[in-house]
Amino acid sequence: MKLKINNLTQRYRRVTALKDVSLQLRGGDTCLLLGPNGSGKTTLMKLIAGIASPSSGEITLDGMPIGPKTKARIAYMPTENYFYNYMSVRDAGKYYADFFADFDRAAYEARIDRAELDPRAPIRTLSSGMSAKLRLSLILSRDAKVMMFDEPINGVDMLTRDWVLDEIAARRSPERILLISTHLVEQAERLANCALFLRHGKLVREGTMDALCRESSLEDLYREIYGSRREEEASC
Repeated sequence: MKLKINNLTQRYRRVTALKDVSLQLRGGDTCLLLGPNGSGKTTLMKLIAGIASPSSGEITLDGMPIGPKTKARIAYMPTENYFYNYMSVRDAGKYYADFFADFDRAAYEARIDRAELDPRAPIRTLSSGMSAKLRLSLILSRDAKVMMFDEPINGVDMLTRDWVLDEIAARRSPERILLISTHLVEQAERLANCALFLRHGKLVREGTMDALCRESSLEDLYREIYGSRREEEASC
């Protein structure tokens, strides 16, 4: 299993969201995608998922260009809700089952039970934490070979955060790539064996956790790369 990105650039009118990004991920990699808001993390995930097409460059999965055939092997959890207002928690499972052949209904029902989600509950009534649990339960109930999570622990309480991280950790596999974007470096660090640092759309640092954290913690390295908190606040 190999996800390969070559010279990837994405422009939106006058804004360049990604600039000449190249990297490789392999089966067994659980990688943190780090950077302030506006650094290109969500753009990169959407391009890998095939939701958008790059301005230039190439993404391949096991040598196959990203497209309709690779979508069946890639799962992406966005930050925003994407359900119809009439849907219940149970309806969301039916919706995924219709769209994805690798979706496991039994696994989904077990996850929403562990998450204490009422299958009959309208999705529009869920709290932000419950909504995060629902979206995660849907993604993790697929058998996708690449799973991506955009800020999965942002804006949720401590207990929900622990549940989310434990559920993601349970899906690590030598045959699967996990990519997780987050600002909460200290909490998510235990999941990963590698990290990617984006800054203003450029990949400025990457490596294994052992190599990156040889002399300092990942949190200290984050501060070193991005400077003061003012830069992060300015980019929001």
